[in-house]
Amino acid sequence: MEFLKYINPGIDSIKPYEPGKSTDDVMEKYNLNKIVKLASNENSLGPSPKVKSAINEFKDVHLYPDGDGKQLKSKISEVELLSDKNIILGNGSNEILEIVSQTFLSERSECIFSKHAFVVYKLAAKVRGCNFHEVEAKSWGHDLNKFIEHINEKTRIIFIANPNNPTGTYLTHYEIDKFLQKVSSDIIVVIDLAYYEYVTADDYINALEILNNYKNVLITKSFSKIHGLSALRVGYGMGNKKLIEIMNRVRQPFNVNSIAQKAAIASLDDTNYLQKSIKHNTNEREFLYKCLKEMSINFIPSQGNFICIDVNQSGRKVFELLLKKGVIVRPIELYEMPNFIRVTIGQRLENEFFIQKLKECL
Repeated sequence: MEFLKYINPGIDSIKPYEPGKSTDDVMEKYNLNKIVKLASNENSLGPSPKVKSAINEFKDVHLYPDGDGKQLKSKISEVELLSDKNIILGNGSNEILEIVSQTFLSERSECIFSKHAFVVYKLAAKVRGCNFHEVEAKSWGHDLNKFIEHINEKTRIIFIANPNNPTGTYLTHYEIDKFLQKVSSDIIVVIDLAYYEYVTADDYINALEILNNYKNVLITKSFSKIHGLSALRVGYGMGNKKLIEIMNRVRQPFNVNSIAQKAAIASLDDTNYLQKSIKHNTNEREFLYKCLKEMSINFIPSQGNFICIDVNQSGRKVFELLLKKGVIVRPIELYEMPNFIRVTIGQRLENEFFIQKLKECL
């Protein structure tokens, strides 16, 4: 095992990303016949019927995908009101985060992100031996004023999740714009909008305005959440043409498969279904709020399709108890929130089942 001494700096301290438990594993382990999975922030309604049709009609499995994703980028351009030269496709928006990190982070650089923010930011930094500043949170959200205090000549990337996963907190357009005015133009600011569509706050970010005003901003979006395409892995980034061109030098060829591209186009075409998903999430989020308040359980108000719940004891313990009762949620001690669990907003029967089993566990 002598080769282990040559692994890149930072990798030895990484804990592998912990995905949500699968329904099959839990069903087999605990001999259950009913499982409710509310762990990975998927759209409980599934994808649009147009997506299913596009997948069923696909025939060209023997052909390589369009390596540039021209049709999908054209559709995204239409929706986002941007040129396709401002768009890069990824194998999930996660790959966009990896690409920008690979492009700008190294042992000689630094990056900044918030405590309790998406763990991939830290993983991306550690893999590249990059020093990072994990800034103390404010009311479970990003404290951008403290971000400024950590900027120095080595800072290359600042990561902002809006809304933030796992806490569900968000930053207003004014807060982000005010922050960007203070950031040097030679620092890339990545604004992760994976849960963008679920936000109902009136003062939320105007992505197009930010992109038009700041050439050092990269905005990422995902088809894994509201679009219901988690299994297909497709997302995209938007930014200045030169930034996108440089990132495309790093992007692997054929990184987004043909079925994913067709499905993403079909989903963007079905705006009515997206609105249905937004309305469903808003209604069910309020239902869960009501139930949790009746149980006198504290939670963090969320702008996503998930809620962070303070169970006032070990979140890992409650997670294990819920597993045995057929409910899969997410423990988040990895985010230094040991007394919390994160639950995805499901369909009404799923949400009722979760509340019933949570009562039995507490």
